[in-house]
Amino acid sequence: MAIFKKTQKVAGGKLFIALDIGTEVVKALIVSAEGDRGRILGVGRHRQRLGDMSSGAVTDIGAVINNCNEAIRKAEKMAGVTTDQLVMGIAGELVKGSTTTISYTRREPDTKIDLAELKNIVHKVQWKAFDEVRSEMAFETGYNEIDIKLVNAAIVDVRIDGYKVANPLGFQGKDVTISIFNAFAPLVHYGSLQTIAAELDMDLLAITAGPYAMARCLGHEDGGNLSAVFIDMGGGTTDVAVVNNGSVAGTKMFTLGGRTFTKRLAQALSVSFEDAEKIKLAYSDEKLEKQSHRIVREAMKSDCDVWISGVSLTLSEMSNLEILPSRIFLCGGGSLLPEIKEVLETREWVQTLPFPKKPQVTFLEPKQISNLTDQTKTLKTPIDVPSMALANIGLEYVGEEQILAKLLKKVVRLMQI
Repeated sequence: MAIFKKTQKVAGGKLFIALDIGTEVVKALIVSAEGDRGRILGVGRHRQRLGDMSSGAVTDIGAVINNCNEAIRKAEKMAGVTTDQLVMGIAGELVKGSTTTISYTRREPDTKIDLAELKNIVHKVQWKAFDEVRSEMAFETGYNEIDIKLVNAAIVDVRIDGYKVANPLGFQGKDVTISIFNAFAPLVHYGSLQTIAAELDMDLLAITAGPYAMARCLGHEDGGNLSAVFIDMGGGTTDVAVVNNGSVAGTKMFTLGGRTFTKRLAQALSVSFEDAEKIKLAYSDEKLEKQSHRIVREAMKSDCDVWISGVSLTLSEMSNLEILPSRIFLCGGGSLLPEIKEVLETREWVQTLPFPKKPQVTFLEPKQISNLTDQTKTLKTPIDVPSMALANIGLEYVGEEQILAKLLKKVVRLMQI
């Protein structure tokens, strides 16, 4: 018989778990949501075996469930509380997202927009966007449209006659323009996460695309008008997201992460994967002696050239972007290899892309996610940012929802049947 956990409330907050299932490590954060802010009460990490995940996708569901249970158990032990509310991230090369902007002309511009009309607008806009993006993804990937699932959707911009509004209710006007971000994934990937959540005996609040969470983690910076490229280099994939004036313009992933560099090093040094990983980490921390440092650096170079080509190709495929932001935020475990930041700071790779000037590259640090307070004092490096970004998205699902978000969620449920 299943044992159901009771959600405990802490100091007026609601608890949930942000579960980041990475290719290398499963990370679980227990978060107390307090309004639009959150406190991280517990952190749990559990390393995955080589065969458990491949390129961000689950390959051994049973093993990954065990790893998730271990990470959650460690987080609960640190926090001293339990909860059955869960937010999960999804990754992998075939997870794609883009923002579709659609305009709707009102027949009676002098009347105020009411709830019934708003429902109708959101429904029409989202179904049109859904059809467009799903057809495009089916063409790109070779999957049938029926094999592709909507992972998450979010309204990123609403304008009435050109004026930006947070809530259209009560406004008059002729032209309503709504921008909606949609993320899609193959059914096989999406379904595996649903299975994991069910086996964990959790109430799954949301599955969200990792790059989308990353793109939203600095929402309060620059008064909500942030423009930047976010690059999260994990163990199996590199996630790229572009934000323009506070709106998520697009997200893509490609299957080249830290494991590729470790495999290269294992071959070059004729050592096991585990030993190569230790050497790589020592190299990143500048703890190798000079001769070993030179050998490792040489082994990293060719893969680094392939990686930057992947970044360039990914950004070039975001065809809806006429100009790319000149700020790049870098995070994830693989990003700490010295060559990664170095190659991003070279001029060659940006010359074929629409950057108005040479981009400024900086690491994204946990302290920059201002919505979250790390009570554990254990989240200190760019490695920790992706799981914190997921926790930041989780705040939206446990807090009081805005009317537009509620409407969109209802439409999304219809689309996910």
